[in-house]
Amino acid sequence: MSSELPDYAAFEAYLESLGLFHMELGPRRMHAALASLALTTLPHLAVQVVGTNGKGSTGAFLAGLLAAHGLPTGLYLSPHFRSVRERILLAGKPLPEADWLDAANAVLAATAPGGDAARLTYFELLTVMAAWMFTRQGAEAAVYEAGLGGAGDATTALTRDLVLFTPIGMDHASVIGPTLTDIAHDKALAMVPGGVAITGPQTPEALAVLHREADRLGTKLREAGKLASYDPSQRKAVLRGQKHLEIPHVKLRLAGPHQARNATLALAGFSLAAEILGLTPDPDAIRRALAETFIPGRLHLLRLPDMQAGLLLDCAHNPPALTALTEALASLAIKPTAVIYTCLADKDLDAMIPLVRNLTTGRIYVPELPGISRARPAAEVAKALGPQAHVVEDPAAALQAVRELPGTVLACGSMYLLAALFPAPAS
Repeated sequence: MSSELPDYAAFEAYLESLGLFHMELGPRRMHAALASLALTTLPHLAVQVVGTNGKGSTGAFLAGLLAAHGLPTGLYLSPHFRSVRERILLAGKPLPEADWLDAANAVLAATAPGGDAARLTYFELLTVMAAWMFTRQGAEAAVYEAGLGGAGDATTALTRDLVLFTPIGMDHASVIGPTLTDIAHDKALAMVPGGVAITGPQTPEALAVLHREADRLGTKLREAGKLASYDPSQRKAVLRGQKHLEIPHVKLRLAGPHQARNATLALAGFSLAAEILGLTPDPDAIRRALAETFIPGRLHLLRLPDMQAGLLLDCAHNPPALTALTEALASLAIKPTAVIYTCLADKDLDAMIPLVRNLTTGRIYVPELPGISRARPAAEVAKALGPQAHVVEDPAAALQAVRELPGTVLACGSMYLLAALFPAPAS
């Protein structure tokens, strides 16, 4: 057809034209697209992960657990660092560009008759493409990370067998807030009426909202700790499903106490998914999955050429995540020599300032983020941080400023900052 994208570069250009930050929450376009592609009901087990922080890690753990038991498993994540292909993984690996192009053309052909009214947003297009690719590739299970909120998120338009709730906190308050109760209510509406959901640890306020909405929707809401656990001090995982199973000698590759909580939620999700699928949990597979699961930008230590310090990347970008980061650094006895930090304009900078200041006694380098329309001006961030902060031109200049420091330099505050600091892929 004349409107068909001829190659992967054309797809990337089209995707960029949709606007990375453009949002139109609501299920109408998603439902129409899924119906046009005969994806109203997905042929694979679908698990949605909703919450404020820990969605990516929890999803990666769960996908790893399912894959380790021999299931072709898809994983849909956001955002990405170097390539959009990082967002749609099968068996932990990106699919070829040719498969992406086929998916894009299939989805665009299916939605073309609706004209501009049916034009999917950036995130919607990728969500439908993920469902299409996982189906086409014969996935037997797939884990879908929600983008923003729950009620109007594109992933909520998918049929789902299970919904997992990671910790809910203050973020995106201007869109789904302004209060924590409002945010929890929006995310709670991702629950499937009459379905099953599992929640990890929540504040009393958020937990009350989840229980209230579960009662209203007829959803069975389970607490992760009653289904599974992971104890990092004993390196032991436990499943408390139909059959009690203890797995010793389990070490997570992902570091920090918060990852133990994410692993617990994923284990709980796996416990119920295994019952649905008729799987028998295998201790060796569980041990291997938890030990091998990795996702970039989560306490991710890099050793860069000509840089004396280790560069520790963490995607903490809101107050709850920075609190978890502080806890993780203390547990690992890491005291950053300096910090590279900035944030987007829609984040609660005032709430993050004391948390960022406490990350280091050294300097805090605040770079501009060229090309990111939602970036907060570096001068504004530095002024709020006070005397510790020093404005630099861009992330490359920040790296240059810390190049000869000893110890560990921490970078956090924005996934887009971390993406700019990642080394270029080998050619």
